[in-house]
Amino acid sequence: MSMQDSVSALTFNIRFGLADDGANAWRFRKDAFPPLFDRHSADFMAFQEVNHFQADDLAGILADYGRVGQRVPSPSFWQNNVIFYRRPWRCRAVDHFFLSPTPDIPSRFRESRWPRQCTMALFEREQQEIICINTHFDFNEAVQTASAGIILERLSRLSTTIPAIVMGDFNASPDAPCHPVFVSETGESIGEERAGFRNAFAPPYPATHHGFSGATIGEHIDWILYRGGLRLKRAMVICDRFSGRYPSDHFPLRAEFCWDPAGA
Repeated sequence: MSMQDSVSALTFNIRFGLADDGANAWRFRKDAFPPLFDRHSADFMAFQEVNHFQADDLAGILADYGRVGQRVPSPSFWQNNVIFYRRPWRCRAVDHFFLSPTPDIPSRFRESRWPRQCTMALFEREQQEIICINTHFDFNEAVQTASAGIILERLSRLSTTIPAIVMGDFNASPDAPCHPVFVSETGESIGEERAGFRNAFAPPYPATHHGFSGATIGEHIDWILYRGGLRLKRAMVICDRFSGRYPSDHFPLRAEFCWDPAGA
């Protein structure tokens, strides 16, 4: 099977670089990223909690990739949701918005601890199209559910037929109320559009957050969801150390798909 017959995606909360993490500070663990990408590259890589200097470091490592979702210039404390995409994929459209009652201006729900964002982009390669979505949810359940609805509404403006992948840190396990907004066993609709996403992982869901401990017992709060003309080939949580350390307090997740027109 050629690369044109498949598409891969990776999502990773890289832990914001301004955190006071001692031996796990960004200046030490960034050396783990080149071997991680050498072993587990993907067509699309969605990163959360990315400070501007981390985005620059990632761009230096991923020299063959383009990127969307970085605010330029950005405040020093700003955290981006950046999507790196492997060429020859081309970005045709980008929608960056906030998960709030006013998505088009920097804002948050009153119950949100932080302003939360979403980066959504349409890509094409020859005759193939795909939408990739990268987000980071807040902690409040009601806000998470409302945020899922906002993403689906914005996605409906872009397309309801192009295959789509939603990735990110949802700060919620699949038994939380926001998960069935995307992934509905009953085919429940959101507004006039059916969500129709499937989770790339199945119960028992593997742990994705480990707090730099490497522990594989915990909640599955980072997700890869997909819909449309895609068929899942494999999905994995990457629990390895690289250059002797964990790259983040989350594990990266990677999924690979075949194009499946019958599933559109």
